[in-house]
Amino acid sequence: MQLENGTWVLVLDGTKALIFENITDGQDPNLRIVRKEENAETPDEDVARGVKRTEPATGSTSDTHRSDEHRFVEDLAAQLYKSAHQGKFDKLVLVAGPNHIGTLRAKLHKEVTDRVVGEIHKTLTGHPVDQIERIVSQELTSA
Repeated sequence: MQLENGTWVLVLDGTKALIFENITDGQDPNLRIVRKEENAETPDEDVARGVKRTEPATGSTSDTHRSDEHRFVEDLAAQLYKSAHQGKFDKLVLVAGPNHIGTLRAKLHKEVTDRVVGEIHKTLTGHPVDQIERIVSQELTSA
């Protein structure tokens, strides 16, 4: 499969989501940023800012972090549904580690899942856009 013109590419981890649109063809993809989301509720950022989080007596930092990630993914799924419902994209490629894709997939509305044309199980949120373009193109053509 090649990355067609107009296809959206969601690059996700638990704290950051980048939504791109391919504005060229699959031979030479050119991803333009449509939206960037960051999870404002991550414990690591709180620690860096010197903020102490109040946690339930039975909860742990990793449980809280996981819960924050789930809320982040749920919010992102709702945004994708709204965009799909408004006809902003017809095709979507999901790019994330296996755990995050699984969490996202469970939250996506059927209107969005019907538009998913590919999945890449890699974490690429920290990569520059040109590397994301290359990796997504290679992964989709080898699938």
